Amino acid sequence: MERRDDVRDLARELVSVPSHESEAAAGDRIEGWLREHTDAAVRRDDAGGAERGGNVIARKGSGETALALVGHHDVVPPDGSQVEDGEYVVREEPADGDGGADDDGDRRLYGRGSADMKGAVAAAMCAFRDSEAPPGIELVFASFVGEEVGGVGARAAIDEGFAPDYAVVGEGSTGYSAPGVIDVAVAHKGRRGSTLVAEGTAAHASEVASGVNAVYRATDAVDVVRDLSFPSTQVLGRELSGSIAVTGIEGGSAWNVIPERCEVTVDERTVPGERADLERAETVDGVSWTVDQDLPPMACDDPAFADAVLAAARDAHETEGETEPDGSGAAPDEGATAPGDGRPEQVVKPHATDAGWLADAGTTCVVCGPAEQGEAHTADESVSLPVLDRCYRIYRGVAESWAG
Repeated sequence: MERRDDVRDLARELVSVPSHESEAAAGDRIEGWLREHTDAAVRRDDAGGAERGGNVIARKGSGETALALVGHHDVVPPDGSQVEDGEYVVREEPADGDGGADDDGDRRLYGRGSADMKGAVAAAMCAFRDSEAPPGIELVFASFVGEEVGGVGARAAIDEGFAPDYAVVGEGSTGYSAPGVIDVAVAHKGRRGSTLVAEGTAAHASEVASGVNAVYRATDAVDVVRDLSFPSTQVLGRELSGSIAVTGIEGGSAWNVIPERCEVTVDERTVPGERADLERAETVDGVSWTVDQDLPPMACDDPAFADAVLAAARDAHETEGETEPDGSGAAPDEGATAPGDGRPEQVVKPHATDAGWLADAGTTCVVCGPAEQGEAHTADESVSLPVLDRCYRIYRGVAESWAG
């Protein structure tokens, strides 16, 4: 069987396993496949408890430097159209909706988790199986639980000592420089979600002077937020700009009562090394500020590693259609090419990923994966199968060339 078919078959299987309420079954399949098809040391931890089923981490080779291929096998809840009789609906067809089974130019796999990110997990698993790392490199595969709910699995693994020197995180990086091109994200934004609480004194609305209006205090704090500068920085010569937005306001108990409390929610997209000065909102009397969620940004701190992954991506694009030296045919069938005839570039990504947690803990990261912008979490989520083939080649290329 061709390695291309291995990637596609495994992707179909993983996508078919429901994992929005519990990742345990998907983790079982990943763990079982690794034990059956590799001689790696495979470990299942207890991240997330019995409900989530724990991370799956595999290691092979030995050396002082560890290189990891990283993904996650949880998904967001599916759309109703993506479930039938309690099972995920998985289908495969050409992107344009016509053409026969052999029309492989841009054949796509549809289903919850195909883009985010079981397709990339399948490509990474096959690359991990097939790769022979250079001397001195330990090759690691990791698929985490709970990425969609704040990095539950990644954080637990880090707390238990998971600390590869380098990591390629398979979240989406396709289509940033040109449609269909798998780029290499050298940085991404984080997200800090916070709440401003304004306290006042309740009074009857006919006696305004008897109370202190919490809504007025809250709007004064909103004015402070509106005047803050957006954070920005540069990573390996690429500009990365954050943002700040008030996304909700709630206060008051009745139409005839001066409100004694008002809450304002704030969404900040953070960048490495820079934060908006949201503390300034507390200069308004009666206003306090609380951080509810803080997903860290990521910046690659080793230009040589970023360049090595970019070289692997460009090589995978330029050698499209070639087979592996053993004739296993990792690339698409002869005459069929993956979409995207541009040249991969180093880019920045707007979304937070587990790469932020890893980078915060000291791992040098890039993000490189098949999902396209706007594809994840949709009712018609899909991934290009030829692009998955290409991801396999990228992951394997990095694993077999990076010497640390």
